[in-house]
Amino acid sequence: MENQNPYNKNDSRDEVLKSDSDSLEKNPERAPVVNKDSNILDNPEKASVTQKEESPIPKKQIKPPKLEDKPFDEFINKHLIPGLKSSIEEKGTSVIDIKLVEGIRPVVGGDCWMVFCQITEQRRFWLCFNKDVITSDKTILLAESNSDPSIVESFLIDEKKTTLPLLISRVLQRLNGQKWIGPN
Repeated sequence: MENQNPYNKNDSRDEVLKSDSDSLEKNPERAPVVNKDSNILDNPEKASVTQKEESPIPKKQIKPPKLEDKPFDEFINKHLIPGLKSSIEEKGTSVIDIKLVEGIRPVVGGDCWMVFCQITEQRRFWLCFNKDVITSDKTILLAESNSDPSIVESFLIDEKKTTLPLLISRVLQRLNGQKWIGPN
């Protein structure tokens, strides 16, 4: 058996509406109900302004790109070379020449990008990048006594992320290992 409810929702709603309309007709002096958003339909420009004021959405600030995300040339010339030069000089060793060059890698061969640095008349090193991307494979070559490089090593092969401070610190660490910089 179906359970029937004697109270019908539709009928009661109609009755409420009827009674409201009857009371409006009987009392014409009653103040009209003003909807806050009634102007929205009349003036769509005001509606958009009102909605913007009511719900401000915080804008995401655009972050400047990380140094490591900048183009290779810009990263090396504006950040790595000046940082490396100043770090070597802070250790008490003067830098005669430091520059970015593209060419054939000494000893090993193969075209690459190199940060060439001469720190005394007889000591030079090359930090080589296989491609014009700072995350590419890197090697470091060291030469003394105006000879060809005698040490060729892979550089930062285990690092997942290559950053400016990491590059500078590891070059300094390698130069210090050769006793080229600092009080050794």
